[in-house]
Amino acid sequence: MDQISVLAAAGMQSRMQSLDLVANNLANSSTGGYKTDGEFYTLFASEAAGEDESGPSAVPMIQRQWTDFAPGLLEPTNNPLDFGLSGKGFFVVQGPSGPLYTRNGNFRFSTAGALVTSEGYPLLQQNGQPFHANTAQPLEVSRDGDITQSGGSIGHIQFVDFKSTASLTKFGGNYFTNATGQEPVDAIGAQVFQGKIETSNVNAAHGAVRIVDLSRQFEMMQKAILLSNDMSKKAIEEVAKV
Repeated sequence: MDQISVLAAAGMQSRMQSLDLVANNLANSSTGGYKTDGEFYTLFASEAAGEDESGPSAVPMIQRQWTDFAPGLLEPTNNPLDFGLSGKGFFVVQGPSGPLYTRNGNFRFSTAGALVTSEGYPLLQQNGQPFHANTAQPLEVSRDGDITQSGGSIGHIQFVDFKSTASLTKFGGNYFTNATGQEPVDAIGAQVFQGKIETSNVNAAHGAVRIVDLSRQFEMMQKAILLSNDMSKKAIEEVAKV
């Protein structure tokens, strides 16, 4: 394959990955607490390609993804089991293989009286245990995360933060795992607002513009491959005539 086709094909692949990423962001633009994903581009250098002078020594590719942890807006829902988190930090829930961290404060009662996410992951207290509440009684949440029911405290919500969010890896659509084992710390200044939910920080207008731009780039690279193939075909035909 000629250099133009190799470079264009690599560019098409990276743009397809970017399109998938942007489309996923837009699909989660109404998901509470969702954090936007972005990507870093780089050039992949192959030793084999460098030794072969007929091929390009480097091709474009996505090096890695990154997540924008900027907070979303707090939107009133009037649902007493919606907890909007303000400030830095995360809720801690018990996932299938250990603790998960999320900004999505949309909870509900399980049949056992635990506060759980829509996936059924229990919200954890400061002591690392799930809450146990009376599902027939209303509950109140203070700004510092203390949950009371019938005038008595049933526990305190655990808020944690990380010195570097680079250690967090997305799990599913709206959770994070602590990939490097960095020790979480208490989230200083975090406040919870009952009856509100943190909205996604996805900029839908920017995402729509990016999809159009990436689609145009993809089409240009397709045309570059077609043009290169036509040039190669004509060159072969000319050689055949000679």
